[in-house]
Amino acid sequence: MAHYSAFNIRIILVLTLGSLTYGYAFSVITNTLGQPGFLSYFNLDNDASYANQIEGAINGIFSAGGTFGALTVGYMCDIHGRKVTMNTAAIISLVGGALQAGSVDIAMLLVARFITGWGIGMMVVLIPIFQAEISPPSSRGLLVGQHGAWIVAGYAIASWVGVGTFYSTNMSFQWRFPLALQCASPLALLCCSPWVPESPRWLLMQGRHAESWDIVSRLHVDAHDQPDSQKKLSYAQKEFHQMVKQVEMDTNAWAAGGGARQMFTKPSYRKRMWMGFFTQYSAQATGAMVVNNYIVNLYHGLGINGGLVLVLGALYVTVATGANFLASVLMDHVGRVRLLIIGLTGCMLSLSLECAMEARFEGTSDRVGNALGVFFVFTFIFFYAGGIDATSYVYCSEIFPTHIRSQGMAFSMIGTFLSTVVFLEAGPTALAKIKWNYYIMFIGLTAVDIAVMWYYFPENNRFIQTKGLSLEEINIRFSDEVAVHFSDADAERKGGDDVESSGTEPAEEAKADAEHLEHSILPSSQ
Repeated sequence: MAHYSAFNIRIILVLTLGSLTYGYAFSVITNTLGQPGFLSYFNLDNDASYANQIEGAINGIFSAGGTFGALTVGYMCDIHGRKVTMNTAAIISLVGGALQAGSVDIAMLLVARFITGWGIGMMVVLIPIFQAEISPPSSRGLLVGQHGAWIVAGYAIASWVGVGTFYSTNMSFQWRFPLALQCASPLALLCCSPWVPESPRWLLMQGRHAESWDIVSRLHVDAHDQPDSQKKLSYAQKEFHQMVKQVEMDTNAWAAGGGARQMFTKPSYRKRMWMGFFTQYSAQATGAMVVNNYIVNLYHGLGINGGLVLVLGALYVTVATGANFLASVLMDHVGRVRLLIIGLTGCMLSLSLECAMEARFEGTSDRVGNALGVFFVFTFIFFYAGGIDATSYVYCSEIFPTHIRSQGMAFSMIGTFLSTVVFLEAGPTALAKIKWNYYIMFIGLTAVDIAVMWYYFPENNRFIQTKGLSLEEINIRFSDEVAVHFSDADAERKGGDDVESSGTEPAEEAKADAEHLEHSILPSSQ
């Protein structure tokens, strides 16, 4: 089993600055909407109906920007590369954050929210793609799972900053500083980007084999090297050989099949597009973003007010951060789809019990009932973060072949942004008029989503398993051709099923071809 190298870890950690950018920018508005200085400055503390409309617009326009960003990044990734796209997203996020912090009226704030949404919409699509393309199969869940973990770490940082500024006597600093702080992570990402190489798989699609091999050879540590290792192929050589052959096969098939229209006309690609979109939509259909963004309203309904609301909100996302890290460790062992279903089920049950507490104890001073209400809020986020959050990003980043991965991930994330536009825009008004009954809709949607995922995602030993397979070999799970299998992946596959690809080359031919690639590439890369 191959292991990641220090070079690999360094890249992953730098990329998580993009995850942090998304998480902080997405969450910072939660506490901002509860800051007295913000409400007073924009005259939202006198007219509740007007305040609800503006709060909905602030969140809705952000998600609309995210949708635009996801559409932008899908093709930009393929044309200009992962690294240029990452830097562009960082600059847009930086501009949006600065404009938010300097907003002088609602119109400027809304424009700034759209720009920020645009930047983070690009970021949330790009980062897991980038991470997946540099991660070894055996640890891809752990490494790409850092995207979800650091997104929620951004939530936690934003919440604790909001707690601190709530007690400031400077009403302007109270809300402007947290908004300005969202510029820190994209700025840090820009500063650290020289340490990040381009994706080796994108380089192969551009025909830049020497640059790709130079990166691949540094990414992995081979645990099976022996004294006679010169007679054997290293893990990096085998992976590079597989990548080259798969890119050649996919490029020819892509051109012969008519190009981009195949994403929706070819059954196996169409299935992946649907699965990615549905995975991200179902994550939002749990009501997670509504609970997170309007958690202040929920606590008010339980009779909790003042600074304690902000402290509970910060603890909420702190628990989520730990649960995401747990998920990143588990998913390489449990599998992606099983973890998603466990998370969806836990969220549905927790939200049902939370609604029961709201229905029975809302507006009362019953400490036990209100304490249980808070407890079920925390069990909800534990299941969401521990089963759905990081897992959904990993799953959507790995089920698409390299030549449509960016478009597929972008289409998947549109499922997130379109859902949140609807759910968050309606949130303030719905919570004001029907209160906890709004969450019943999410309970029903999640029940349907569990059934759909259970019955329509199955294949090969109950679920489409992607753990342990290289990105190229995942094709076999969707009945697409795989150019080359190598020994570690074969061992993993034999433990799960006996499916073989018609494109698999004999071991001796693969070895000879890989050695030829090595000798032709290495001299030009030195």
